[in-house]
Amino acid sequence: MGNLASVAKALERSGADVRVTGSAAAVRGAAAVVLPGVGAFRDAAARLAQSGLGAAVLERITAGTPFLGVCLGLQLLFESSGEGGRWPGLGVFAGTVERLQTALKVPHIGWNELEWAPAGAAMARGLPAAPAVYFVHSYAALPADPSIVAASTDYAGSVVAAVARDTVWAMQFHPEKSSVVGLRLLANFVDRAKEEAQTS
Repeated sequence: MGNLASVAKALERSGADVRVTGSAAAVRGAAAVVLPGVGAFRDAAARLAQSGLGAAVLERITAGTPFLGVCLGLQLLFESSGEGGRWPGLGVFAGTVERLQTALKVPHIGWNELEWAPAGAAMARGLPAAPAVYFVHSYAALPADPSIVAASTDYAGSVVAAVARDTVWAMQFHPEKSSVVGLRLLANFVDRAKEEAQTS
């Protein structure tokens, strides 16, 4: 929802052979899956359920297919969101998505530095210790398991910026809008996907 074209173009620049699709069958046949999105959690979750894409995504994640969630694509991986009510997500990760609790302006829009955590080691390959990336969001993930946090950022308090577990990566920020740093992050995912394809 919303940012498919820009994410696809950035992935192509990072070395991926990209197919934008609304077909669950195409997702099931993909070597890697990227779920980008901007907009309302409820609407995106409903679209995934109605189209069968949600089930296809879960199948691929369970099978160990490399997966990347971007912005709303990260939030949808959690059990639920409190945006405009309480709406169920895909439940890949335990935890919820809640409105930013900060004295600063919400939505959080702009460049912020990342602080990497151990789970983000592969994601951070070739990047500096505190790279700046571009955020546009009012809600953020609250994982039940802190070990999946790959990176955080400071917005008058610590905010989860990325999560990772096994072959699943997800970023709250927009790598496609994050210049050289974003392209490197996407290239790291593409390289990881190619490595998985060679060993499978």
